[in-house]
Amino acid sequence: MVAVTLAARLPELGRIAGPEVAALVGVAPFDHDSGQSRGQCHIAGGRADVRRALNMAAEAAATHWQGSLAAYCRCLCAQGMALKLVLIACARKLLVRLNVMLAKGGTWEDQPA
Repeated sequence: MVAVTLAARLPELGRIAGPEVAALVGVAPFDHDSGQSRGQCHIAGGRADVRRALNMAAEAAATHWQGSLAAYCRCLCAQGMALKLVLIACARKLLVRLNVMLAKGGTWEDQPA
């Protein structure tokens, strides 16, 4: 389901830079600052259906699989980050890795070089 959603709804994948694709999907953090006030970063906008599919994949990777993405999620949880933020961070990491993988014509490697 994730692959079909990414192929159909995100044809730019592999053709644009990582931060740009994360913003396009809506998993990039944006500052909520105004004047001297400094707020938290939040995700905003983007393609909701792609973000939903990535969140499902990130949740599966974080809870059911062994590998670098699951270890990354466990590390963020150990630092005290909220679960929702951890899943968004994992979804962004997954999206950026897939983008690089498609750009270079490579395959998924658990420990990227």
